[in-house]
Amino acid sequence: MDVGTISLVLMLGLVALLAIGMPLGLASAILAVLVLVMKFEPALLLQPWTFGDGLLTAKPGTGPLNILAQKIYGLLTDYVLISIPLFIFMAALLERSGIAKDMYNSLNVWLNRTRGGIAIVTSLMAVIMAAMSGIIGGEVVLLGLIALPQMLRLGYNQNLAIGTICASGSLGTMIPPSIVLIIYGLITETSIKALFTAAFLPGFMLASMIIIYIIVRTQLNPSLAPLPIEKLTSDLSTPNLSASKRARLEADLAALNAQPAGTEKLALFAAFLSILTAGFTLMMFLRAAFFTLAGQNVSREGVDDIALGTAAHLPWLGGIFLVAMALILFVFGREKTARGWLMGKGLVPPIVVIGVVLGSIYGGITGITEAAGMGALAVFILMTLYQKTFSGWVGTVQGALIPIIAFVALLIVLPHFVVAGDREWLVKLQVAGTFFLVILLTLRIPAVRDGLWDSLLRTLRSTGTIIWVTIGAAALAGAYTIAGGPQFVADLIVGSDMPTMLILLTMMVILLFMGAFMDWVGIVLLIIPVFLPIVQRLPIEEIGYFGELQPKYLSVWFGVLFCMNMQVSFLSPPFGPAAFYLKSVAPPHISLTDIFKGFLPFICIQLLALTVLLLWPPIVEILLDWGQP
Repeated sequence: MDVGTISLVLMLGLVALLAIGMPLGLASAILAVLVLVMKFEPALLLQPWTFGDGLLTAKPGTGPLNILAQKIYGLLTDYVLISIPLFIFMAALLERSGIAKDMYNSLNVWLNRTRGGIAIVTSLMAVIMAAMSGIIGGEVVLLGLIALPQMLRLGYNQNLAIGTICASGSLGTMIPPSIVLIIYGLITETSIKALFTAAFLPGFMLASMIIIYIIVRTQLNPSLAPLPIEKLTSDLSTPNLSASKRARLEADLAALNAQPAGTEKLALFAAFLSILTAGFTLMMFLRAAFFTLAGQNVSREGVDDIALGTAAHLPWLGGIFLVAMALILFVFGREKTARGWLMGKGLVPPIVVIGVVLGSIYGGITGITEAAGMGALAVFILMTLYQKTFSGWVGTVQGALIPIIAFVALLIVLPHFVVAGDREWLVKLQVAGTFFLVILLTLRIPAVRDGLWDSLLRTLRSTGTIIWVTIGAAALAGAYTIAGGPQFVADLIVGSDMPTMLILLTMMVILLFMGAFMDWVGIVLLIIPVFLPIVQRLPIEEIGYFGELQPKYLSVWFGVLFCMNMQVSFLSPPFGPAAFYLKSVAPPHISLTDIFKGFLPFICIQLLALTVLLLWPPIVEILLDWGQP
């Protein structure tokens, strides 16, 4: 059977199976078998009793089926794939840790006197959360639980509140570490680190567009986002107000008026930044000093120097640390610095998690999978620390002081009874024993135990869904590739004499349409193997209107462009997943129709960002080429 007929049957079959509600993974697997049969043994369709006489069934384990099995096996055994459940697990732990709530409170303190401040805080919080885990569903739900009630209570416009939460919550698609970019990199064999680097500027550009839209719209129409002080004053002027409610509102207004404002708040924020700078540069200085003393940062040909870890960095790090300490001690003073720390300390745990995940990747310390594991462990430790105050942990350590001393003594004494040949085994035993002992001790805290169990179950469900969709979609994409489908589509489009930008625009429309009805996992596995070869055959000089893209970054640019397109799919009716995530935690009076209506301005913003990426492709090269000779 010819490839054109197979392509038509495949398209109609996919639409029909999804329309009747069949899961994408199962529908893809069924169509994969159908494509192989139509291409290599069509007699089975009309004469099934001929099973075993054709190319497909004559020798099981060979031929097209063997090629397909190898493709699926290779995808599922890729080491980077392990990072996906780890990032999902990290996001689930974040929801239970209390980190997000403290971060929201700290951001709110700094922006509570700004028009539209709560919406801006929500967007900033979404950016930080995206840089921690990159899981979209969890972000939308968490923002819906924390920010939506606050915005509605302060009298924010419902559409503005809904659109801000869902549009900002979907930024995890673009801002690294993004699972969409990881899957794209696996399928197309593109450097995931390069994809992460290239996606930074477009991702923050989109986030900036959302924040600018909020600022401009609320300034033009202040009634959309009343200031907290305006809302409290208005509520106090309500007639027939009960004495208890009036007392509560007056107390809230007095507390708000007592908070710093203007230059005083700016000075406190500068003091907080000085503390962060001093802490960071001190850690980097000690790290560089250790590498220098250990001789691990000696420049070698073909090996990159350790980032911020060479002897040349020591004077710079030490100087910045001394300047920050001078600002703390002699400019801001201890009292103001302590107050600034109390106002901003909720931002420290997210910064630590981002530093662990992205810092370990770009610092050349670990790969993406190891960074995901380190991030999950960091969030688990923070979640544990959040369960008690500092004095509470001091009391806990004091209560278990004898077992701790005994365990440390055992670690010190045990090596003296082990022969030299068993040292490696001993080190592994010590590390594993320490790790499991700490885990067992933390699991004695009920909140940690319940949070860990719930996070593991959610990770299992989410990962299972992604894996089954991956298997089915990979099978279908592989079968269609073996049948010659991508080459047929490429010849059809390239041979149509359409301008290059019109071809790309057609692809974007197809992706937008598919995104409104299909999960992104299926799209990246089914559509990208067909579209990317077409893009690679287009004249590189005709891609974009401003600047020229370097050929080596073509697949990277298309991956970022695809992710920007998927941003729109999370808000696109009728099956925009962000709407259903928010609906699960929204008040009963907010319907799905209300949620989709709130999306409209933000979909336009996303389309504008997509247009910028189409017209100016070299935006993805800026950070990729930065620092290169």
